[in-house]
This record gives sequence, structure tokens and C-alpha cells, in this order.
Amino acid sequence: MKRITILGATGSVGSSTLDLIERAPDQFSVEALTAHRDVAKLAAAAIRVGAAVAVIGDESCLPALREALSGTGITATGGAQAVIDAAALPVDWTMAAIVGTAGLRPVMAALERGGAVALANKEALVSAGEVMMAAAGRAGTTLVPVDSEHNAIFQCLDDCPPERIRRIILTASGGPFRERSLAEMRGITPAQAVAHPNWSMGAKISVDSATMMNKGLELIEAFHLFPVAADQLDVLVHRQSVIHSMVEYVDGSTLAQLGSPDMRIPIAHALAWPDRMATPCERLDLARIGRLDFEAPDMVRFPALALARAALSAGGGRPAILNAANEVAVEAFLTQRIGFLEIAAIVGDVLDRYDPPGPQTLDAVLAVDAEARALARQRVKDCAA
Repeated sequence: MKRITILGATGSVGSSTLDLIERAPDQFSVEALTAHRDVAKLAAAAIRVGAAVAVIGDESCLPALREALSGTGITATGGAQAVIDAAALPVDWTMAAIVGTAGLRPVMAALERGGAVALANKEALVSAGEVMMAAAGRAGTTLVPVDSEHNAIFQCLDDCPPERIRRIILTASGGPFRERSLAEMRGITPAQAVAHPNWSMGAKISVDSATMMNKGLELIEAFHLFPVAADQLDVLVHRQSVIHSMVEYVDGSTLAQLGSPDMRIPIAHALAWPDRMATPCERLDLARIGRLDFEAPDMVRFPALALARAALSAGGGRPAILNAANEVAVEAFLTQRIGFLEIAAIVGDVLDRYDPPGPQTLDAVLAVDAEARALARQRVKDCAA
């Protein structure tokens, strides 16, 4: 049986991972599950899958977790360090699905432990790509991407040398506002932004999809995951979300991975890799779909993508600044303190005002992150004034 840990077990990716595990109980043994504050959902999941350990990130919730797990034999722990300790437990496979920079230290602990790490926390590589990849290399950790786009690329890459790859093309749905003008987007509400047309996702990633920042973050992540230069990474808007990404080779061949827009498909690939496992996901019916559309992204209406590409090209601390400022701006938008178009404007302003040397350690990355957040919060106050 494959021993596994799920970091972020109550979010959308964690829940989808649990769904697959519960369908194949003879294949997986769950060592640890973690969550931030959702005690009820964490406890229920731990009991269903027979986890050895359940960890709540917010230590104030630990008494409630212990009460919920009383008599089950499941160990309950709490606090940020407990989450890191859970990530370091000796297992075969870890799902890293904690959203945002809160997941950086747990992801690092999992990478340093070795084994296989299924990465759904894109911020780890966006903010600390060089540091994280170096840690994985030292430990001999296998990094398997879970984002649908990166997992598609992973599946499309063959054993050719890197110089045989001409381009990697990430596809983007374009989000719910791909046909809206800038003027129309000024009045977008949080409820409209989180209503993604194709995928069921959390609020933050749904807003990132609406601004296309999500695709910019994925460009940076792809740069660290795959053996290509920044100028070999492209984005193509594909509204049906059927082709999840493509790899073009020097001989003119382009390999694409297709599937229904269900996160359980890339998660199942990562869970079973290098094998395959059955899923209950809807099968692709191309005859019913009828057509696949593509268009270039509009950098004027979606400036977040241009900001991300510039941060990737500049390197150093720029990607960490981009990510931190975006997290602050998105949270401000979701709480109705700024408008939709101000998200990218705030990120761009912070990038203009702050340009530290490239961080060489995780502590240095987190210091850059903290400074960028402070600047972004001040800009949010300015906008709200």
C-alpha cells in the first residue's frame, strides 16, 4: 500500500484526493491529514480513511479537534509547526495542497524528506522556485505536478533531450470575463469573479483565473518544473478547457493532453504515477463538444498575465513580490475593499516600488514576501480611502 499524507485535506484539491483514495482503500494508507480551521471536515475525513494523525493549523481549534476524534485512536495535533512536522513524516507520497505562502514551509519539509510530492501549491515554485527545486534535487524527491496544465505537460513530455522541445503551451479558459471590455470589468463583483465557467475551484484561485494571474503564476511554475527557457513558454486561450496543455517538438509534432475539466483526473495521474488508476470522471465526448476554439490572450484587458511574464523574465525576487502582492489584492477584492481592475494595478505598483536582491533561502523568500505584503496593504488602504 502507498503511504500518503495530504496537506490541505479540506480544500477542493484535498477533497478530490480523498474521494479517489476512498474509492481504492486497498491501495492507500493515510498517515496524516492537515487543515487550517475546518475541524468538522478534517475530523470526518480522518475517521473515514483511518488516518494516523490529524493536524489543525490554527492551534486554537485543537481542543475541538481532539474532542471530535476522541475514542478513534487518531492523534490530533495543532499549530504551524505541527503541520510542518506532519509534512516531514516518512511516507511514499504527499499531496501539497495548502493554498498560498502558508504552504511554503510544509512543502519544503516534504521536499527535504524525499519520496514523491504531488504539487498543487503553485506559490511554492512561484515564490521560491530555485530554493525548492534545489531542496528536491538534494533529497532525490520526485516532484509530480497536479495543476491540470502542468500535469498535462508532464504527461506530454517524452524521453527526448530538452533541446528537442521547441515550446510548451499552457492553455487558459480565459475565465468568466474573457469577452468583457475593460469598462465592463470595472463593476465586477466578487460573486461574479468566483463563478468560473468550467472548473469548480476555491475563491482565490477563481479570482486569479478571472484576472488571468493564475496563468501567469503557472508560467513561472512551469519554468521551474520543466527544462525550457522562459521564452519557450506560451499561453493560449482555449475556452472549452478540453486541451489542458501542449508540448511542441522541433520536428513539428505537438502533443496535447485532453480530458474533462475535473481535477480528479490529474490528481489520479499523480496518485498512481507511473501507473494509471480508474476514476469516476466524465469521459470526453469530442463529437458532442463539436469544436475546440483558441485565441491569443489579450494583455491589455488582462494585464496580470503581462506582469507575471515580466516577473519571470526579471527573476530574482520579482516572482515572490508578484505572488505576495496578488494575494493581498485578491483578498481585498473578495472583501469588497477594492475593485476588480485594481488587483493588477496594485500588483504592478508594488513591483515598481520594490526590487530586492534574489532570495537564496526560504527565510529570505519569506522576508521578501512579508515586505511585499506590507506595501500591497498600504496600497489597498490608499485605494479604499
